[in-house]
Amino acid sequence: MTLAADAPISHPARELFADLARVLRSYLPRRRPVDAEEEPTPEDAVLRALCHDMRSPLASLEAVLGSLDGPPDRARELLDLARAQTAQLSSMLRTADATGGAVRRTGPRLLRDVVLASVAASGLPRTLLTAEVLDGAGEVPVADARVQRILTNLLENAHRHGGGRPVRLEVTLRGGWVRLSLAQTGVPVDRVVGHLRQTRPPVDLTGLGLWSVQRQTRELGGRLLWSADGDVFTLTVQLPDK
Repeated sequence: MTLAADAPISHPARELFADLARVLRSYLPRRRPVDAEEEPTPEDAVLRALCHDMRSPLASLEAVLGSLDGPPDRARELLDLARAQTAQLSSMLRTADATGGAVRRTGPRLLRDVVLASVAASGLPRTLLTAEVLDGAGEVPVADARVQRILTNLLENAHRHGGGRPVRLEVTLRGGWVRLSLAQTGVPVDRVVGHLRQTRPPVDLTGLGLWSVQRQTRELGGRLLWSADGDVFTLTVQLPDK
């Protein structure tokens, strides 16, 4: 009989734990390898942007609330600060909802109803908006929730970054294409166009809505056009009337 040198000593308890660990690992969800070139989903982009951008206003709001027991003469100032922070958070959440919110399956709606719903969801005051629906575009049936997301994002962006400047919305139907045109003065053209040309989402909410607009427009078979006439910048989303 030949004896093997340094023969391993069996440890039943250790082997049992090793077998148990293998079984447990087999039931754990396996992470899918991340493709470096894979484009993030809108939901991933929104979550990352919210985590990045909400920290500052939430910290400011917490500081304001913690100071409410201070001198009475500062109550009005603190209230105004709290309102400003909550308004900023509401704006962020509207952008997030329009960019990566759950798709609502409500069936086909008329485009005029989609326009009204988008205006209401954007937070843009009616006093700042002039809207026209021409060429029978209001009667076009809309069966895809992304149309409302696109329009809501454009209006929310104009509201959030427009500095209170008026917005003009024109909806037309020509040659089998629905055109959603938004015009506003004082728009930083280079910055906006830069966001529209991005193929990957930004790390924060700045430009996220415009990235979502170009992505969803492309998914719907549409195209984006823009022009600057003096101080007026016009962005037009063209969608096929299928």
